[in-house]
Amino acid sequence: DARAAGGGQVGAPPGRLAQVGGDGEFAVGAEVLADEGRRAAGGASVFAGHVNWRGATGPFAELWSARIGGGVTIVDSAGKTWRYRISQLVTVHKNDLPARADDLFGQSGPHRVVLVTCGGRWVGGSDGYEENRVVVADPA
Repeated sequence: DARAAGGGQVGAPPGRLAQVGGDGEFAVGAEVLADEGRRAAGGASVFAGHVNWRGATGPFAELWSARIGGGVTIVDSAGKTWRYRISQLVTVHKNDLPARADDLFGQSGPHRVVLVTCGGRWVGGSDGYEENRVVVADPA
């Protein structure tokens, strides 16, 4: 299972996303770190999750209340914990996201974790929500 910063179980096996409520920390269990568990050398490791799904709160609903300086914890498949601090909060209209993709999700620049969800006004159709929330976190 993924583990929160305090060691508590958050109930998601490696490769799945989990939400940690109330303490400003997000825990993500996933196999995203390259080269046998060492931190990626550069670029973005991107995670996308639902804000809600079929009437239930989704794993990334908390991105809408995240704050600069908040924590992001990643637990890899070997159980190693990686900690990040939120450095950017970006709300972008879905129509504008493609023009921002290289800046937000690109593989150049220092290593960072990028968490993405949807939100704002529900417009339906293939767009669903009108906006995306993008949270960028740097190694702590």
